[in-house]
Amino acid sequence: MTGRRLTSLIAYVTTAAAGASLLTGCGVLPGTTGGSREPVTVMTWAPDQTRATNMPGMPAMAQAYARWVNSQGGIDGHELRILTCNERNTATGAAECARRAVRENAVAVVGSYSQNGRAFMAPLEAAEIPYIGGYGISEDEFTSPLSYPVNGGQAALIAGHGMQLAGSCRTVSLVRPDTLAGDKLPELLDSGLRKASHRGAVDIPAVEDAAEYTAQATTAREKAGEKDGCVTAVLGERTQTFFDSFRRLPDQEGGGDSGDSGNGSGDDSGEKKEAVRISSVLGSVGQPVIDRTGGAHSPFEGAFVTGWYPEAADKSWAPMRKVIQEHAFADNRVDPADAGVQTTWIAYTVLKEVIEGLDSDEITAGRIAHALDRGAKIDTGGLTPTLRWKYEDMLGAPGFPRIVNHEVTFQVVRKGQLVAQKPGFVDVGETVLSAP
Repeated sequence: MTGRRLTSLIAYVTTAAAGASLLTGCGVLPGTTGGSREPVTVMTWAPDQTRATNMPGMPAMAQAYARWVNSQGGIDGHELRILTCNERNTATGAAECARRAVRENAVAVVGSYSQNGRAFMAPLEAAEIPYIGGYGISEDEFTSPLSYPVNGGQAALIAGHGMQLAGSCRTVSLVRPDTLAGDKLPELLDSGLRKASHRGAVDIPAVEDAAEYTAQATTAREKAGEKDGCVTAVLGERTQTFFDSFRRLPDQEGGGDSGDSGNGSGDDSGEKKEAVRISSVLGSVGQPVIDRTGGAHSPFEGAFVTGWYPEAADKSWAPMRKVIQEHAFADNRVDPADAGVQTTWIAYTVLKEVIEGLDSDEITAGRIAHALDRGAKIDTGGLTPTLRWKYEDMLGAPGFPRIVNHEVTFQVVRKGQLVAQKPGFVDVGETVLSAP
């Protein structure tokens, strides 16, 4: 109960300091207002200031969420305390964050990003700490009995992306990380392409943290061909670097700017109709990247993008936007259009509903996991289907058995904005199941 006995001045200073130090190392954000029950401590981690993908918005969103919920008396009377940790995109960093969660008695790890599932899941499993709503980038998130994913991860995105491209692209080149996780992407993309009797994509592995990708871009364009060809890059934060190399290739005709009809034909001249079109998935390309690279004049104009959730302008995101506006202050890490921020919001929605359902003075890791295993239903306000993690709800796909949300959205970049190419969700469960 220490947090509730702090003076308002000390609480303000503590909150400000925690926000300023987020992800420079490991931090903790005490709630400014608690309820009448025991505090609940959870952790959110993500890499920051690394040469590969960085997700500082996820812990920052967790902090904003805590400020919001604690200003209303906590979750069912429990003050929410947030531990943050820089996972650093390394196995060592991930393991250190997990061990710290154990040491500090976290009851869950919520809304986090890490490619190093083997490193962080073992310590969490040993302490029986549930992992709720990770970003979905590691295979262990979909195999561990203590993981509760809120989306279909890369598997659903890539399989769905194949379905999205199948009707518009005669040939597809896939540029993906030369990693264990990246090795699975070609089979998943091909499973989606096969839905339209499409031949498989050309697989082009690439170093994830390269400074430029001229060689891979050249190969990708050549293999895609010059008529109805598509180049797909899934390199996380380095996807922008790849497409910068791609657009600098000599004699490049239009890149992804082949119109915005969403079907590859466009409304431009005959030359642009035949230009190679670009595409990716949310997390590698999103609204923040499009804004940074020129908006309507971005090289991503006209690009196909597959996402997990509704477009950022959808009204279902209004509650999250309100919390960000009122409790993230001027923190520019918390972008409501960022897939990591969105995933964190959904993950904390799960945590909140589970704790409220327990209606207990003491919340433990075991009680949370037990409630989820027993079939707690989570309504995310239209951002996902109703989430439930009972055995019969799981997809059971090889390598991804714990997927319970196998729906994606098809989007396209029009006038600098990611908008729906096809309304509503697309179920890719059967496509994921058909992957080798």
